[in-house]
Amino acid sequence: MPKEPLITRSELRRRREEEQAASERNQQIVEKQSKKEWKQKEKQIDNHYRKVRKKNKEITKTRAGENQKSRDLNRFLMKAIVIVTLLLVVVGLAIFLL
Repeated sequence: MPKEPLITRSELRRRREEEQAASERNQQIVEKQSKKEWKQKEKQIDNHYRKVRKKNKEITKTRAGENQKSRDLNRFLMKAIVIVTLLLVVVGLAIFLL
């Protein structure tokens, strides 16, 4: 039998610590990769829904609102036509009577 052990306790402890450190580094690398993949997936989902939001723009006009605008414009134009007609009649009378 050999007089000294093949591996000492301090050597075993050192190897175990090295293995733990290596496993922690590997775990950190795996976590970084998973976070990166998760961020990419979130970005992809966000881009998809941004395109959907762009495609489906919010409706700001209503049929009733557009009809009201049309009626208001028609009233204004009719008033302008009546005023111009009256002015033409006044000018025509002024020319014939004077």
